[in-house]
Amino acid sequence: MTEKEYSELVTEMMPKSPIIKDCLNAFWIGGLICTLGQFLLNCYQAWGMEEKTAATAMSMTLIALSALLTGLSLYDNIAKHAGAGTLVPITGFANAIAAPAVEFKTEGMILGTAAKMFTIAGPVIVYGVSASVVYGLIYWICKMVAGG
Repeated sequence: MTEKEYSELVTEMMPKSPIIKDCLNAFWIGGLICTLGQFLLNCYQAWGMEEKTAATAMSMTLIALSALLTGLSLYDNIAKHAGAGTLVPITGFANAIAAPAVEFKTEGMILGTAAKMFTIAGPVIVYGVSASVVYGLIYWICKMVAGG
């Protein structure tokens, strides 16, 4: 069997993805997460927090809820239906850090939880910080050239 024939056979045997259903689920579940975030933001502001402080509290609350749901093995059930709807908001990042920590806890605190916690999220953090440093340098150089 040639590689092309094998590829055609795999394509033929592979179950078809219900892309419209998957997109709708991602949209409405991701929308619910964002609506929850807006609700929390409004509540924190109603309780007397300034907008910036309320936004920080809202982010922290969503991260904590995501980590809690991950620890209780509920986040994965939501993600099975929502797909990218749970990955895109900040909750997906919290899940990416918490899930490996929970999965490898049997290997101990140091070699399991601590070592594996940033397996998925680590590169995102590294590239995010690196990109912000490069952007900051470019911005600083542009301001120096412009004389301001």
